[in-house]
Amino acid sequence: MSLSSRQVHASSHTKSRGNGKYKTKFRDRRRSESGNYFSATKLAEGNESIAVRHRGGSVSVRLKKAGEVNLLTKEGYKKVKIKGVLESKDNRNFARQNIITKGTIINTEAGKAVVINRPGRDGAVTARLLE
Repeated sequence: MSLSSRQVHASSHTKSRGNGKYKTKFRDRRRSESGNYFSATKLAEGNESIAVRHRGGSVSVRLKKAGEVNLLTKEGYKKVKIKGVLESKDNRNFARQNIITKGTIINTEAGKAVVINRPGRDGAVTARLLE
């Protein structure tokens, strides 16, 4: 797999070392330093997730489309349908595009709720009911 199609998480080679000299490149980037792109969890009718293989063979689940949320209320958790995305602290365009991230305020059948997990990492949307 080519590194040009992925994000690379490594230290910058254009920063100085502290004494005025610039860092010099002594090796190429490695595949282990490459990351994936942002998995934009979109609002849809039902949940749709994909499995992603990581280094060492471990597998994680990414949520691509979300239609239901595990809502934390005073009585406990309930599975509720998502009506819409109201506001996103990450990017105001995410609310327009119906992208769900951590901290996003969503509208559910039970009322307004704030997302308390990372759906692109966990494979589900978990939210807390706003008072």
